[in-house]
Amino acid sequence: MLRAVKIAVGSSAAIYIAERMGLEYAASAGGIALLTLVTTKWETVKLSVYRLLSFFFTVLLAELTIGQMKSEWIAYGIFMFVVMTVCHALGWQATMSVNSVIGTHFLMTKDFGYYFVINEFLLVVIGIAIAFILNLFYDYKNQKNGLINSMRDTENRLQKILGSLAAYLAGKDIQVNVWEEIRLLECDLDMFIRDACEYQDNTFHSYPGYYIDYFEMRMKQVGILHNLHYEIKKIREIPRQAMIIAEYILYLTPFVVEVNFPDEQISRLERIFSEMKKEPLPVTREEFEGRAVLYHILMDLEEFLIFKKQFVEGLDDKQMERYWNQKKEEWCRSESRLKKWIRK
Repeated sequence: MLRAVKIAVGSSAAIYIAERMGLEYAASAGGIALLTLVTTKWETVKLSVYRLLSFFFTVLLAELTIGQMKSEWIAYGIFMFVVMTVCHALGWQATMSVNSVIGTHFLMTKDFGYYFVINEFLLVVIGIAIAFILNLFYDYKNQKNGLINSMRDTENRLQKILGSLAAYLAGKDIQVNVWEEIRLLECDLDMFIRDACEYQDNTFHSYPGYYIDYFEMRMKQVGILHNLHYEIKKIREIPRQAMIIAEYILYLTPFVVEVNFPDEQISRLERIFSEMKKEPLPVTREEFEGRAVLYHILMDLEEFLIFKKQFVEGLDDKQMERYWNQKKEEWCRSESRLKKWIRK
């Protein structure tokens, strides 16, 4: 809705200003504003620069083709071919629509004089200036709240999936289709990442990339849950040691939240690895296969935690202070004290 309002207001405002300035083809200013408003804030800045740079090339090319050749359709065809080729090579595809409009103006008037070139330049400037101003008005708060709600939703769903996997390892019947839950969460995370990218491109605030990194980290964890669920399903006869892992997963579940450094959970997992090595060797083939699968599950859980650890370690001081309300140095010291206390 906000974008529709901005496009309507921006296009009409650009036309009004162009008409008040007495410019020819004033309606084109509205089209330029529209084409620029559909982009994000950072894209608007980049696109505005590209349009200004490509404008001068477009004028020169129009003079060399449309201004010199007798056949209008051949001249315009060559003009468009070169414009498209150069813009594509430079990655300026978004400027081609405006350049083609400018070309048609030169085609209709055959005027390459100073005043008409300035006329065309002002149409471009008015269109991108209106778009830039209106794109400053952006609903940051609602989109940020939406991202935070998506983070909480992701954490809740991850916890439920882990709970279902723990129940299965404990030999309980589960009523949830875990495959479907994982697949749906994966699809939603794709959407959350796109939302986070759009938020980053629409804000000049510092460190908006935090949300992208967060959702990409959760996407990696969901991939681990895919593997973990597959490993669990391969167990023909659930070993008694599976209960230890089920209890660990239940212990881990409440820690699948944003503000948590998983060192303690990794330490406890390492102790389980050590205890599993002390277990008597399997006797039957089924016991051996089941024990091997349990080791794979433990390795999957370790990788699940390492992805979160890497995410936290990748945060700098500003991000820790902004999003976790803590300074990184203080957080690291408290984590160090916690590790010493655990060892004792």
